[in-house]
Amino acid sequence: MNKVVRDAGEAVHDIRDGATLAIGGFGLCGIPENCITALSKKGTKDLVCISNNAGVDDFGIGLLLQNRQVRKMISSYVGENKLFEQLLLSGELEVELSPQGTLAERIRAGGAGIPAFFTPTGVGTPIAEGKEVREFDGRKYVLERALTADFAIVKAWRGDATGNLLFRMAARNFNPMIATAGKITIAEVEELVPVGTIDPDSVHVPGVYVQRIFQGTGYEKRIERLTTRQ
Repeated sequence: MNKVVRDAGEAVHDIRDGATLAIGGFGLCGIPENCITALSKKGTKDLVCISNNAGVDDFGIGLLLQNRQVRKMISSYVGENKLFEQLLLSGELEVELSPQGTLAERIRAGGAGIPAFFTPTGVGTPIAEGKEVREFDGRKYVLERALTADFAIVKAWRGDATGNLLFRMAARNFNPMIATAGKITIAEVEELVPVGTIDPDSVHVPGVYVQRIFQGTGYEKRIERLTTRQ
């Protein structure tokens, strides 16, 4: 099945106001730049975004925050985004912070059809407030709900028309698990290759999880914080 669409605009055309989005990437590494830009231009609002963090002020999810298109962020940390911090402290943006490993497992569990799981992380802290805590073998665990999304948006290095994806190095990060957690998964790739080009043993996300794919353009690949030696 050919899942190729023309560009990011076509890929995100039906993302509606109030939708829940799971967005791949870690910092600025492996983020779906083209789709985020298309959403910022489209003006979709009241979004709930599941993402490890929100990048920086003027790039990536930061663009959606600038436009006040995001109602809630589910993330593990505020990171380098000063606007994210300001919106959190002012109460203008609803934020659900989750420990990074817990967030990763909540997304993975959602993609695997597991509704919830117990973890020791966060027991005895504000993270556990309002959640069930149970003891197993003398140790306390908190119940965490899995995460799924209306749309999952990821970026890969290579992909083919059937949606098979291959990520490169650190850009793999949250992308594979996020690709499994969306009802509709959109993949933008740096290289759209013929079917059969990717070695089956090298596929990181099978095409069964991907509904739309396109070759992106103009990738900036910014560095979140550049440190040099003097």
